[in-house]
Amino acid sequence: MWGDIAIAFLLAFITAFMMTPYSIKLAKKVGAVDVPKDNRRMHHKPIPKLGGVAVIAGFVVSFIYLVITLSIEDSSRLNLFGIEQYGKKILGFFVGVLILGITCFIDDVKTIKPLAKLSGQLLAAIAVVISGIRIIEVVPLFESAVLNEAVSMILTVIWIIVITNAINLMDGLDGLSSGITMISCISLLIIFSLNNSPLIAIIMITALAGALCGFLPFNFNPAKTFIGDTGSNFLGFTLSVVSILGVAKTYTAVVIILPVIVLGLPIFDTLCAILRRIHKGKSLKAIFQADKGHLHHRIVRKGFSQKQAVYILYGISATFGMFAVILFESGIIKAISFAFMVIAVIALGYRSFSSLRGEEGSMYECSNCKYIYNPKVGNETAGVGPNTEFYDLPEDWKCPVCGERKDMFTPYEEK
Repeated sequence: MWGDIAIAFLLAFITAFMMTPYSIKLAKKVGAVDVPKDNRRMHHKPIPKLGGVAVIAGFVVSFIYLVITLSIEDSSRLNLFGIEQYGKKILGFFVGVLILGITCFIDDVKTIKPLAKLSGQLLAAIAVVISGIRIIEVVPLFESAVLNEAVSMILTVIWIIVITNAINLMDGLDGLSSGITMISCISLLIIFSLNNSPLIAIIMITALAGALCGFLPFNFNPAKTFIGDTGSNFLGFTLSVVSILGVAKTYTAVVIILPVIVLGLPIFDTLCAILRRIHKGKSLKAIFQADKGHLHHRIVRKGFSQKQAVYILYGISATFGMFAVILFESGIIKAISFAFMVIAVIALGYRSFSSLRGEEGSMYECSNCKYIYNPKVGNETAGVGPNTEFYDLPEDWKCPVCGERKDMFTPYEEK
């Protein structure tokens, strides 16, 4: 099995890595370029946003190659049309990918209304449910409960839409959604392997991880390309479907809840965004109103650079993943012990960690014009007196030289 996993990973990696430069050219040709037109954008120049096309290509090439190869070698290992009816399920998955891909590609090129995009997500989820991919059980109070067909279908659609949007909403910093998805893939791969989950789920999660590894070198800060809505929706959609397939034949209650734990960070951020927007807008329509209240925005506002914010969230995501793996392999006691150990390390290292954000008189540099803000001097022209730390500056403060936003400053390191 590990040989199959290695092939799936490498093939997806190579394909995505080679296809990404072509996706950049395609984005420029069709006008799929992210222009920083509002203060939510964390970049200051137009960047192509069709990197998701390369990720999808890497995933599809790897998956199809492995499915055909394994079916020819030994049909008993991967029987797509046997009693499990994986052929129908995979067809439903790819129909969903096609629907979502067309919808989000149009959104990347021309921008469509949120309701139209949600409709595409709903149709994609329905295609998956019709194919037979469904959440069969849930875990109330650590005891699995079998769902009736109607509830199962509705819950599956909700799960797919929530995870799809959760990953999409995390796509706010260079490499953030791609990296967090890759970390989630690795965590789920370990769990699926230990759980003897269906080979089809293991191949899919490995192919996705490999494709992301091939894409990430182009997406790290400073990004040469963005994954775009086409890519971020594909990531969330695939994670949601694979997480169902991976535990489909599991009767242990703890295993059923593991995907929720692994995806805990994007789920938490999404739920907070929904509640925050409803409270702020006083209506359900406010859910579709973008804001700067996501976790990555808050971390940057604390004075951390974009790279530091991404690494912090990578660490949190990896912690969720490790907690899930330990919970499955060693039980609740060791998992809780691990959680307390992480909390203790964070508490003990808080002072030294906080120094990374530029406390105690650290200077910050504008990423555009290289102006350096010195807290000892302040910025008198903007009404900022001496001894004002950078992270205490007003949110609407801008670079006095080029007018760049505050969130485009990074800690200055003297050379």
